[in-house]
Amino acid sequence: MEIKRVVEAILFAANRPLTCKQVQQVFPEIEQPEIAEILTAIEAIQEDYRYRPVELKQIASGYRFQVRKELSRWVSRLFEEKPPKYSRALLETLAIIAYRQPATRGDIEDIRGVSVSSSIIHTLLEREWIRVVAHKEVPGRPALYGTTKQFLDYFNITSLDELPTLQEIQGLDVLLDNPSIATTQQPTQVKSEEQETNEQQETTGDHPEAGDRATQGAETLEQAAEAIARLSTATD
Repeated sequence: MEIKRVVEAILFAANRPLTCKQVQQVFPEIEQPEIAEILTAIEAIQEDYRYRPVELKQIASGYRFQVRKELSRWVSRLFEEKPPKYSRALLETLAIIAYRQPATRGDIEDIRGVSVSSSIIHTLLEREWIRVVAHKEVPGRPALYGTTKQFLDYFNITSLDELPTLQEIQGLDVLLDNPSIATTQQPTQVKSEEQETNEQQETTGDHPEAGDRATQGAETLEQAAEAIARLSTATD
């Protein structure tokens, strides 16, 4: 039987991403094609689906069939359950980890100027978008977080190189190198979200230039969060 047809059937039926090696292992041992043959078959399948509403997409975990992005909003109407909407705080936290990784919780709090809710970290870990990659060699040995293949899969990219560059997100590079510009002043103690909201207007009024920097820092961080959110795929 033609390898291309078998590979197409395997990938179509898998209902999850498969690597070329995983596809190869589905074949009986004495009939296993070479990896190069599987890659050739995949390229031919991708060409066959070039003008179809479904595409064979390579993501971090392998290849999968999915509805084309420009059609996903229509297909999503078939499902009663709406995709989850994530808070700005969660997306900002994820953006910081994605662009600065590995990052500690303290790094995130320094940049955002507010404490990071434990529920946010728990949600990101539970969804397997981040993981503990190491522990920083300082007192307390805080966890260092990095993104995962599941993060790449959900946002429909194969590597971190496909994230919008820091130059594309105006000013984010300054924000990451100078966390203090995200707040009106370098905090001696991490503030809560509520404290930040209550104090923002008063502090900005006393120090207009610092207030401008705070606004600019918040806007660039929000842009980073929105850039990640725009990558979201409806195939989750």
